[in-house]
Amino acid sequence: MKRSEINAILSDGQQFIQKMGFYLPPFAYWTVEQWSQQGEDAREIIENGLGWDITDFGSGDYSRTGLLLFTVRNGSAKEMQARLGKLYCEKAMIAGVGQLTPMHFHHNKVEDIINRGGGRLIVKLYNSNDCAELATSDVTVTLDGIERTVGAGSELTLKPGESITLRPGLYHSFWGKDDPVLVGEVSLVNDDVSDNFFLTPIGRFPRIEEDESPQRLLVSDYSRHYQIDRK
Repeated sequence: MKRSEINAILSDGQQFIQKMGFYLPPFAYWTVEQWSQQGEDAREIIENGLGWDITDFGSGDYSRTGLLLFTVRNGSAKEMQARLGKLYCEKAMIAGVGQLTPMHFHHNKVEDIINRGGGRLIVKLYNSNDCAELATSDVTVTLDGIERTVGAGSELTLKPGESITLRPGLYHSFWGKDDPVLVGEVSLVNDDVSDNFFLTPIGRFPRIEEDESPQRLLVSDYSRHYQIDRK
């Protein structure tokens, strides 16, 4: 992806999030210069991957296959192993109309996917089998605490305010319908490095062509623009 495209997506995304009445923490708006002024006190943001994340999943066509995410809070794998500290994660995401987040599951993470506002969110579901393929068995999920069993490959519709709980091993993909959707995620600790399994292998983080300067840093930019002493 070109940096100019990322900058434009971020600008539009910030406006949409504000329109939906969702408020982001101050570091969401730090410039590159402000990042350069941060010290060790920003360690949690860096190490736990808080902040902006834009991906086209290696598709080369963000509008058809892509997602904008902002990780508001997140713990670490170390905290999960010790069962101490932050054992949770919260994200805000934008799913455009017909914009697909590809079929995937998580090995460890349980998550609630929430329609925070905008259009309808379509979630497609399959169980995974022992070979990590799509299973043909019925899928049982909870929708706002109500258990529901549907056929493999069913597409469930979440209206604003509605949510679905996705457990480990449950394949899911999703996209917006009618209008873009502000999607919330509340989950156990998020680990994009080792806990995502995509049905079709993809590139989780995009290669960026630096055709202009970044307006905001992405999580994938941190290692190049901000250094902390590793403990």
